[in-house]
Amino acid sequence: MGKYAEDAKELLKLVGGRENVSAVTHCMTRMRFVLADPSKADVKGIEGMKAVKGSFTQSGQFQVIIGNTVSDFYNDFIAVSGIEGGSREAVKEVAKKNQNPAQRIATNLAEIFAPLIPAIIVGGLILGFRNCIGELKLFNEGTQTLVEISVFWAGVNSFLWLLGEAIFHFLPVGIVWSITRKMGTTQILGIVLGLTLVSPQLLNAYAVATTPAAEIPFWDFGFCHMNMIGYQAQVIPAVLAGFTLVFLERFFRKICPAVISMIVVPFFSLLISAIVAHAVLGRSDGKSAL
Repeated sequence: MGKYAEDAKELLKLVGGRENVSAVTHCMTRMRFVLADPSKADVKGIEGMKAVKGSFTQSGQFQVIIGNTVSDFYNDFIAVSGIEGGSREAVKEVAKKNQNPAQRIATNLAEIFAPLIPAIIVGGLILGFRNCIGELKLFNEGTQTLVEISVFWAGVNSFLWLLGEAIFHFLPVGIVWSITRKMGTTQILGIVLGLTLVSPQLLNAYAVATTPAAEIPFWDFGFCHMNMIGYQAQVIPAVLAGFTLVFLERFFRKICPAVISMIVVPFFSLLISAIVAHAVLGRSDGKSAL
C-alpha cells in the first residue's frame, strides 16, 4: 500500500463510493472524476482532507486538486478502490453525459481549437514582432523604422512572414484537419479540403475588396458560374466545411457496400464537400458563389 492509501480510501468514501464513480483519471495536479450522481459527493468533507487543496466541477467532471503528487495519489486510489483507470479522452467522453447540449457543443468546439493554440500563439508573437520592427518609426527623428534602416532586419521581417502567412492565411487547413480528428473521420481528407479553401488557384480573400467584380475569376460550368475566391484566415467557413465533410463521410459509410467503400466514400465525401464549401458556405458578400 502506498503513502496515500488511507487518504484514497477516505476520498473514495466521500465521492459516494465505488458505485458512484463512472470513470476516473488525473492530469498534472488534479484527480478527475465522472460521478454517476454528483450530488452524492461530500464537497466540504473532500476539501477538508489534508491531501486535498480544493475541488471544482467543470465540463461534467468533478475535479479534486491534489498537487504535484497526484500521480502517486491516483495509483493508490486505483489500488484501494479496484476501479480501472481510464485515459483523459475516455473520461471526457463519459463526462459528456453529465452535460447539457449547450455545454457539449462548447466542449467539442474547445477540443477542436485546442490543438491549434500553439500555432496561433506563435503567429501572434511573430506578427507583433514584425509590427515593432516594421511599423514603429523610432529612428532618424521618428521618420524611419528599423526595417527601413537595416538590410538585416528587413530580411528578418520578410522571412518571418513565411511563418506568419503559413499560420494565419492557411489556418483553415488546421481547422478542417482538427474537426476530422475530433470527429473520428479521415484526417487526410480534412487536410485536402482545407487546402482547397486556400489554394493559390483562388483569388486571395484579402484581394476581393479591391478587385473589380468583372475581374473575379470563376469556374464556368455552362449553366452556372462559381467564383474562385479563397478563405484565407477565415474560421467560420472552415468550420462549416469541416463538419460538412464529416457528415458526408459518415453518411456514405452507412449506405456504401464495404467492398467499394475505400473508393466511393472518400471520393464523393471530398468532392461534394468542396463544391458545397465554394458554392454556398461562408461567402464574404453573403451570397452564393453560383
